[in-house]
Amino acid sequence: MTRSRLAPGAGIVTVPGRAPVLRTSGGEFLRVDTGGVTGEALVRRLAGQEEAPDEGGNAAELDRLVQAFEAAGYAVSAPPRAPLAGRTVHVLGDPVLAEPLARCAGAEGAEVHRITPDRVAELVRAAPDPRVVGRVAVVWCLDSPVPEGLWDAADLLPGRRVAWLRCHREGAHSWTEPLAATPGDVTSRHVRLRRLAATPAHRELAAYWAGHRTPDTGPHPTEASAALIAALLTADLLAWAEAEAEA
Repeated sequence: MTRSRLAPGAGIVTVPGRAPVLRTSGGEFLRVDTGGVTGEALVRRLAGQEEAPDEGGNAAELDRLVQAFEAAGYAVSAPPRAPLAGRTVHVLGDPVLAEPLARCAGAEGAEVHRITPDRVAELVRAAPDPRVVGRVAVVWCLDSPVPEGLWDAADLLPGRRVAWLRCHREGAHSWTEPLAATPGDVTSRHVRLRRLAATPAHRELAAYWAGHRTPDTGPHPTEASAALIAALLTADLLAWAEAEAEA
């Protein structure tokens, strides 16, 4: 028999001498009218514990109470699915950033593949596959400024309904750009044009991007800062997966 359990983040608070209280994942406390069911019986059921022998008399009422929890989203009858389960995430770029990103995406259930720029070009040329539309993403991580033209092909990925996410470093600043998933979303080209339009030093910035600069002196990401960048990128992937699931 499938057993219902509390949804992730939810919990039952037992106040001595009072009825149990539900604490939602958002931190709200809700009083629970258990009717003829004891608070202990409710806690046992929703914590996945064995029922006590004397709890069988109110089994039907307990079932109705648990169903009410499920209907409100505070209990689930199956383990929650990993947020990126069923999604494929292609990762490429500098290992200092790409490797922690691959670990984070994999931990959230994604099928992670390390690919090359040539493979990105193949994804752009391929016709959209209806079976995987909205379920594939490419993440490109650079520990340097973006060479001119490097991301031009990848900017076409949203037109193939492949999500496109990227980050790069310029001196001591790391840039994470918004995820593009559909035609018309903001790509790296859009970001570059807007940055040029926003600064009076647009000629100097364009020259910097074009490689007319002294050799890079870092600072390169530390293990901690790389983990933070990977977590931010993974959060964007989670938001993308959730939006696609609701579409």
